Amino acid sequence: MKVILTKDVKGSGKKGDAINVADGYARNFLLPKGLAVEANSSNINELNQQKSAIAHKKQVELETARELAQRLKDVTVTMKAKSGANGKLFGSVTSKDIAEELKKQTNIALDKRWIETDAIKTLGEHIIGIWLHPEVSTSIKVIISEV
Repeated sequence: MKVILTKDVKGSGKKGDAINVADGYARNFLLPKGLAVEANSSNINELNQQKSAIAHKKQVELETARELAQRLKDVTVTMKAKSGANGKLFGSVTSKDIAEELKKQTNIALDKRWIETDAIKTLGEHIIGIWLHPEVSTSIKVIISEV
């Protein structure tokens, strides 16, 4: 019997897969538990529509990430922090601090998890990587100066 999985089933397939299984397995396990639906023409059309909608959504996300990367390409964020001798900071500047300052200065909101940096502990200029999408990354310049 041909069925379309509505959830991931270990050993059988992932959500959205159209697979052939034994009639008893489908009737006694997959269908009653709601793990699959019978693969008739209306269910197959619905699956194809869902897949095309997901593909369109991913394409829109990729285009949005590319546009944001273009906006961030030449951005410089300046921050002030207290420091001691030799330009060492009291404390550190984290990705959360950078995200907040970027929001204040450029009105671009980024999730702190997208900013790839260890804690910055010195004064000066730093190049920070930002991951906007699995296929799109960029970098910004962060300048930390004495208060």
